[in-house]
Amino acid sequence: MRQPLAYVHPDAKIAPSVVIEPFVTIDRNVVIGEGTRIGSNVTILEGTRIGKNCVIFPGAVIGAVPQDLKFSGEDTTVEIGDNTTIREYVTINRGTAARNKTAVGNNCLIMAYCHVAHDCIVGNNVIMSNSVQLAGEVVVDDHAIIGGGTLIHQFSHIGSHVMIQGGSKINKDVPPFIKAAREPIAYCGINSIGLRRRSFSNEQIRDIQEIYRYLYQSGLNNSDAVERIEAELPATKERDEIILFVKNSPRGIIKGYF
Repeated sequence: MRQPLAYVHPDAKIAPSVVIEPFVTIDRNVVIGEGTRIGSNVTILEGTRIGKNCVIFPGAVIGAVPQDLKFSGEDTTVEIGDNTTIREYVTINRGTAARNKTAVGNNCLIMAYCHVAHDCIVGNNVIMSNSVQLAGEVVVDDHAIIGGGTLIHQFSHIGSHVMIQGGSKINKDVPPFIKAAREPIAYCGINSIGLRRRSFSNEQIRDIQEIYRYLYQSGLNNSDAVERIEAELPATKERDEIILFVKNSPRGIIKGYF
């Protein structure tokens, strides 16, 4: 269903079941999948790809060129998965030559006034509360929950199943399965409630807690703690994910509060 007061470029590929409300602008080279609803006054610009059964609320701007002075008009995209909700006045910018795309996964909730900058990669089942601001090339892994008003520095990596306190300033990487809070931002324990909600067993949660005791309570530096974790704790999917995250963190992980 398309309103006559909306502008849809004739080259845009819009599935027949997409609902487009009044005063929407959809540019050329846009693809929108079945069952998606585009609210009034939404602007969807060149290079945007939106999946199935998404809901885009009024005032959102998706696919604007990056706010990056190095951008020189290269052919890049914004890619949004299926079943994702984008609330009022969210802005999601296209990629640059760094990654060629900005991506938001499936089943995400991006609340009002959030900004997703160029070349960010947001995983599946991510919740970003109101006014979260992602600088360029941030990576947010699956099932992360980011509290409102959080500012995330360029190139930062947010691990899976993380819970971040609202109003935080993130300038280091946040490893998976934890809660991050305080000022400055710090490790505040395991996100045990979130893990139980996602069917992690008590044994898995205890194993994760033990890994973080080595990292944050042993007095060891990160490299030595990782060596001891590999030598002394049994290999599990969660152990290996944490180890890989720490080893691949050029910015370093957030500190503990002890």
